[in-house]
Amino acid sequence: MKNVGGTSEYIAFFDECGDHTLELIDKDFPLFLLATIVVRRTDYVDQIIPALARLKLKYWVHEGVNLHSRDIRKAKGPFGFLQVPDNRKAFMGELSDLMRVFPYTLFVSAVRKDEHRDRYGTDAVNPYDLALEFTMERLIHFIEDNRLSELPIVAEARGKAEDKDLERCFFRIMTEGTDCIRGDRFKKVECPLVFRRKFDNIAGIQLADLCAHPCARHVLRPEQSNRAYEIVRQKIYHKSGVEGWKVFP
Repeated sequence: MKNVGGTSEYIAFFDECGDHTLELIDKDFPLFLLATIVVRRTDYVDQIIPALARLKLKYWVHEGVNLHSRDIRKAKGPFGFLQVPDNRKAFMGELSDLMRVFPYTLFVSAVRKDEHRDRYGTDAVNPYDLALEFTMERLIHFIEDNRLSELPIVAEARGKAEDKDLERCFFRIMTEGTDCIRGDRFKKVECPLVFRRKFDNIAGIQLADLCAHPCARHVLRPEQSNRAYEIVRQKIYHKSGVEGWKVFP
């Protein structure tokens, strides 16, 4: 596979919410969700990265703080100042405004692990692999609709073994296709896959992370008020009858 370097028009970023294990399922969070954002490279460089840096430098002395959804919700670590209600209101208001105006397209694939295991038993597919298939089946429509020949994908690293498993599943999809999408459609596009950890401070992964948890909350408790979801749902891909939203089963 060729190195597309900085030539692609778009970049995609993966991040997940929940764990993918089927052995021990958290009854309070029986879900695995994969959030993918796709951004135009010029928008990423000119708008998203500078705006996030300005936000960080407003609240911290450097831009190296990682916008991790869980730490923000729990006001942990560098987000301890959010324990003060006025600080939380101001920060969350500014962050919400950015999530609303940033130009990105969102794809969400979720697996209800308890129902998946109950239905398929020992034949149940790994939830991450399943969510990845659902995501790529929808992402290929975006690729074809925009006539892209290349789309680099940056995924959050989870560990050497986990990353190898994901890489194997990803390249199987890209060469063989899925039950719904033929392999020759995937073969027409170059999709180099790279892994980066949260401490690498990749803006795109942080945006995917900020989208993931509100979407997971909506899947689990759709009746609850969820302002963050109401913002990011406006970014979910929808074109030509294809929805960038999949919940299984």
